[in-house]
Amino acid sequence: MTLMNKDTQRIERLKVIVNSLTEEPGCYQYLDKEGRIIYVGKAKNLKRRVSSYFNNSPKNRKTQILVSKIEDIKYIVVPTDEDALIQENNLIKEHQPFYNVLLKDGKTYPSVCITNEYLPRVIKTRNIDKKAGTYYGPFSHQATLNSMLELIDQLYTVRLCHGDISKERIESGKQKSCLFHEIGKCKAPCIGKQSRDEYLVQIDEIREILSGNTRHLCETLMNQMQSLAEEERFLEAEKIKHKYLLAKDFDSKSRVITSTNQNIDVFSIEDDETRAWVNYMHVVNGCIVRVFTNEIKKKLDETKEEILELAIIRTRDMYGLSDEIVVPFHLDLTLKGSEFIVPKAGDKKKLLFLSEANVRQYRIDALKQADKLNPEQRSINILKELQRKLKLDRLPMRIECFDNSNTMGQDAVAGCVVFIGGKKSKENYRTYNIKSVIGPDDYASMSEVVYRKYKRALDEETPLPDLIITDGGKGQMEVVRKVIQDELHLNIPIAGLAKDSHHRTNELLFGFPPVVVGVETDSPLFRLLTQIQDEVHRFAITFHKNKRAKHNTESELDKIKGIGEATKTALLRRFKSLKRIKSATLEELTDVVGKSKAELIKNYADN
Repeated sequence: MTLMNKDTQRIERLKVIVNSLTEEPGCYQYLDKEGRIIYVGKAKNLKRRVSSYFNNSPKNRKTQILVSKIEDIKYIVVPTDEDALIQENNLIKEHQPFYNVLLKDGKTYPSVCITNEYLPRVIKTRNIDKKAGTYYGPFSHQATLNSMLELIDQLYTVRLCHGDISKERIESGKQKSCLFHEIGKCKAPCIGKQSRDEYLVQIDEIREILSGNTRHLCETLMNQMQSLAEEERFLEAEKIKHKYLLAKDFDSKSRVITSTNQNIDVFSIEDDETRAWVNYMHVVNGCIVRVFTNEIKKKLDETKEEILELAIIRTRDMYGLSDEIVVPFHLDLTLKGSEFIVPKAGDKKKLLFLSEANVRQYRIDALKQADKLNPEQRSINILKELQRKLKLDRLPMRIECFDNSNTMGQDAVAGCVVFIGGKKSKENYRTYNIKSVIGPDDYASMSEVVYRKYKRALDEETPLPDLIITDGGKGQMEVVRKVIQDELHLNIPIAGLAKDSHHRTNELLFGFPPVVVGVETDSPLFRLLTQIQDEVHRFAITFHKNKRAKHNTESELDKIKGIGEATKTALLRRFKSLKRIKSATLEELTDVVGKSKAELIKNYADN
């Protein structure tokens, strides 16, 4: 049996499974020939979703590869769409299928744990073990975490020792105090010098701080201070005042941009062709108490919506979610107890802006680190960005750019520069003297040069570019299009670079009719385009200046056949000017250059 027949039978067998699927919500699993789960997906309608993989609609290459490896289909029916999301998340975590995106869980960021011990401790850790205690974080901003721990250290005297202290050990009297008690950093609850109830009051207040409820703590301390003052317990009130001022100072410094009393979760996302970055912020009473950004490697060209939904479910699984979830766009997702908000203005919009700024910066930093490790890949990434912006069929590895230069139509020239892999390829640069154009006509000059360049490339079978760029706007692009498409019948994309009134690169144009393609002016792609435009302008104008300088230094002696540079120099050195050379006698000329050359000069002067 041929491979084609086997594959046809496999697809037909899978279609039989698909046709028997229910239209209820659920999760589906694709298995390979070894029985391994290679992909897990969710669906509101199992039959409709799974059948889309096996119909005749166009599919991207990654999806085609996935379908080619499917040998069996399993599925789980669940009551609601939300249950499908949760089940998908659980299956992905358990089996880690090759074709599913896998989110990091943020464990590389530090968190704070309040342990489950009889006398709980407050510790900073990067390892999450939910059985060990209650975790707060993770904190991606180290300075915020350190300032929070510093506040806790100034306000409270929780134990810093690592001993296993139990109720029985304290009551037995066998426990001894440690150095931290001697230096005033601990009140020694381990030997009964501080009651457990008093110790746990400190722990409860620390939980408030770690949860972002510093405003509530400030109110509590203010009430305590006023009560003590009314009772004329001024020394104790002074101690509470010190705590209050520390907490108030921290609260004002940690306040973000909103005075809301609500707990809000904020998500934002950035992506490119192969990766995505999701930022998560948990805001309590206007303070950011948890923030981190995950990087996700795409497997099947997943959309922003799909990745963000998965990230939200994972986050809920790890930390829970607030009643309000701020997102940058509408999601086809419903979660019990949570409302999704796409803000248009106000404090929530400001929080979304902050999250988006964080995820953009994280992406920039990640790309910069990758560029340093692999400079060649940086250039490829820029070219991929250009390919995506212009929707090109292939990566523009070879880019050729043209520019004209003349002075009122005199000494008209053109230049062509070549960039291969985003780098200058100077050995492929070419200059052209304009031959068929009279007067200052940039369009006609461009037409001549482009035709000569690519007609010769076709005749000699030399490489053609993946993209042509003209140093000009729509008019220059149309001239090049007529030559490339109408005359030479080539299929080469054509772009144009326009400049503003200050002669700075301003716009990237593409298509016919040309439209402006948005490129951020501080992006690596814009810098590459500016470099190409500046380089072709420099190259063309340098050639023009050299030609004009040579033209200006020509003399009538250059028109006399047989008179070279050495003879001309000798004559000018002797007679000082062309007028004196032309009026010199044959004998005088003979004394300088010999009889035969003297006769040539004299005959030219007399005629």
